[in-house]
Amino acid sequence: MADTKFEFGLGLVGTNKDQIVLADEVLTPDSSRYWPADQWVPGQAQPSYDKQFVRDWLTSPASGWDKNSGEAPPALPEDVIEKTRERYVAAYEQLTGQKFS
Repeated sequence: MADTKFEFGLGLVGTNKDQIVLADEVLTPDSSRYWPADQWVPGQAQPSYDKQFVRDWLTSPASGWDKNSGEAPPALPEDVIEKTRERYVAAYEQLTGQKFS
């Protein structure tokens, strides 16, 4: 894992009032960056098993989208969805040592 984020908030009702609570999913490819350690090279873009692939496509000329335009991003094409799925499955298998079925 290269980095991750945790989102916390304060409970507002019942027994959790004023207690710090975990407010989002954790340690998934949506909230963490996973890089294969044996392929890590300082100062270079790393192969990743996270949502960076989607970000890269959205900011590429292939998407035709300008993130500063104020317009909603385009729908992801099937090949981007499939390649993202492959990365998430690979992350699962690497982290758990189990085959995704």
